[in-house]
Amino acid sequence: MKGFYREGVRNPGLLGDRFSFRLTITVDDVDRFLEDQEHLARAEGWIDADACGGRRPVERGWFNLFAPGGAPDRRLMRYRLYFRDGADLPRTLSGWKNVFHGPPTDIWPATTTLYFRVLDGHVAERDDDHAPIVGAGTLNIELGDFVRQLLSFRTEGPGGLAALERFARFFAGNLWDIYGPDGNHT
Repeated sequence: MKGFYREGVRNPGLLGDRFSFRLTITVDDVDRFLEDQEHLARAEGWIDADACGGRRPVERGWFNLFAPGGAPDRRLMRYRLYFRDGADLPRTLSGWKNVFHGPPTDIWPATTTLYFRVLDGHVAERDDDHAPIVGAGTLNIELGDFVRQLLSFRTEGPGGLAALERFARFFAGNLWDIYGPDGNHT
């Protein structure tokens, strides 16, 4: 994902310094992932931003896919990445994608636009509202990167193809629940 970041602001915007990240999202147990309401997976990779000291490894990261969003027709894709900036200060990228009921034309911007804040310290999610904010930004995934992402799905072990199929049904089913025409937005 690529976009912009500004230090010293609280709210994500479309202008600022270059910011990007590249992540590998890993689900160790698809059945457990699908059963868990938070749909939590591991995120590994790096962020790259001159304002944060260049390319910095993610020390620890999490991703939630279609987590509850506070309303029946809203889901969140959440990112939490711990890293250290160029001065070796601990930072947390706390990001979210808002996926909520609207016309089907909203699917692309909702699922490919990430709003984020960089917080001072390695901050647990429950402490976001009280953590000092270093800056904020907005990232997007481009169509070519999205296609590469789809082609990167891998499974291991027995039943891998069936697990991939269950994941795909979960993903498509959530989009249908939110954007489908039947009005059943639970």
